Amino acid sequence: MTRPFASMVQRWVALVFLVVVWEFAARSAGTVYFPPPTKIAQTGFELWFTGPSRNLFLTQTWFDDILPSLARALGGWAIAAVIGIALGTALGRSRTGMDYVGPLFGFMRAIPPVTLIPVFLVLFGIYTEMKLATIVFGTVWPVLMNTVDGVRSVDPLQAETARAFRTPRHRWIFAVVLPAAMPKIFAGLRLSLSIALLLMVVSELVGRSSGLGYQLIFAQRQFDFAIMWAWIVFLGFLGYGLNSLLLIVERRVLAWQPSRHTERAMQVGG
Repeated sequence: MTRPFASMVQRWVALVFLVVVWEFAARSAGTVYFPPPTKIAQTGFELWFTGPSRNLFLTQTWFDDILPSLARALGGWAIAAVIGIALGTALGRSRTGMDYVGPLFGFMRAIPPVTLIPVFLVLFGIYTEMKLATIVFGTVWPVLMNTVDGVRSVDPLQAETARAFRTPRHRWIFAVVLPAAMPKIFAGLRLSLSIALLLMVVSELVGRSSGLGYQLIFAQRQFDFAIMWAWIVFLGFLGYGLNSLLLIVERRVLAWQPSRHTERAMQVGG
């Protein structure tokens, strides 16, 4: 049994064990606030895969709540990624850029994005633009700051070699600087992705009649705790799935790094 497979089996065994403990504890307690996992799974299946639907498998809630929320989260995250990587690259290659904007960025990063929702409500109303603005503001900082650090970590010898060969600036940026900064950029992307999901839920608690955040708070207000927990579990699986997909992309993009080859060789050998 290879080491990655054994590690995966151990994680799933631990998860199953915790779910079983939760099941027995919830049934023993008999409280409506913490339903057993079997009740949550049944409720979720009925909520997402039975009832009126646009096709044979997915219910209407996928098209009214889940997919629009996912589009907002991923759209805001993508916008923040483009802004963060572009601006971070420019500031990272500048000798004095961060000296001027560093204190301003430090101040803006310290502002909780949730506190700016009233401002974005005034500017954009309760529409999608408000949610995108909230997500972009909260998710851009990890990408931006990690890109700056990654760009600044380029080997000075590579910079001198590029100057000696008079490499065009755009080719130098895309062929040397960004590949060298990719490990830190992906670290910022993973962190910002989890923040995007959080801000997506929070922004939908305000003035909406659809979306994952609205459905979550609506179930809580209706004291339907089985549905509430079903949405919480769904968000957990959604975050885990998106992070796993991003890790797969990261491994493929960074497969050229010597450290990645060494890690893969160790895993195969184990």
